Amino acid sequence: MTFSFSATPDFDFLTSFARHIRAEVHDNVLEIPKHLGHGYIRKIVFGPDFEITLHQFLLKEDLIIRRNASAIASDLITVFFYSNDQPLAITYNNNPQVLFSGRDNSAIQVTSNDLSSVICFPAQRLINYMVIAIRPASLKEFISVDKPSSVLEIITGNGSSFLFFENMAAEPKLLLKNMIAIDMGDMLSNFYVRIKVQELLYHVFYKLSLREHANQAINSADISRLLYIRDEIVRDLSKPPVLRELSQIAAMSETKLKSLFKQTYGTTIYNYFQQARMEEAAFLLKKGKRSVAQVGYDIGFTNLSHFSRLFERHYGQNPKRFSYS
Repeated sequence: MTFSFSATPDFDFLTSFARHIRAEVHDNVLEIPKHLGHGYIRKIVFGPDFEITLHQFLLKEDLIIRRNASAIASDLITVFFYSNDQPLAITYNNNPQVLFSGRDNSAIQVTSNDLSSVICFPAQRLINYMVIAIRPASLKEFISVDKPSSVLEIITGNGSSFLFFENMAAEPKLLLKNMIAIDMGDMLSNFYVRIKVQELLYHVFYKLSLREHANQAINSADISRLLYIRDEIVRDLSKPPVLRELSQIAAMSETKLKSLFKQTYGTTIYNYFQQARMEEAAFLLKKGKRSVAQVGYDIGFTNLSHFSRLFERHYGQNPKRFSYS
């Protein structure tokens, strides 16, 4: 099933999607029809410039949501939270599908509303995600800092295209889980959810504010290339990325690629690769039931002592102890 829409300023996802699947919305809740699966999509409006959409469902067939950039400008900021151990693929501007990460597909993205994207949700998997839509004025009011960082200035300014990714730490995951589980029949439920949404926004923008700088201009074509480069980096975790080769693939100078990648993902290309290796190692140790030596060799380490030291630096304990914890 594919749902396509144009991100115009007055577009309402809930009512349009309900019309697409021939269902009805009651009190801002869309119950998924039984012939399609089960679950719901719920919209909660806190004001004209601030609302969220909660998604929790399991579908009988794949769902592809295709957002097309609109010719009509919109300053809407979208913050997307996805918390699940199952694969989620996202593409921008007709790029090949890119998984958020190799094993843990929980992620946060902050994006302007002028980018085309495609999100693919697999069938027979429980989907949990939330989208916050907020305008710059409201976000500025929430953040309320006299001297915002360059990243925050770009996000809360007007006319800039941007896409930032952040890993979802344990606390935002728990917040999202609690919000989805809340009884919305409680008369104070909206009050509770609003507080938790602001708490989530704090976690996101605190992390983004720590990034060194974001002074490199970026456009849709650059974003497409970065997503593809990110996929290339994690495609084979046994081989470190070669910057020269990546820059040729991206059709960018090495300087521009390094700068844009760090700006978008918050870390260097090599550090991103090492983090992905450690996540893969943790997965294989826990669920793959492989020995430390097997895991180390699988992800390209010939020196197992070096692998153990690096793993302990990331997870606070050596691989052997981690596998039994």
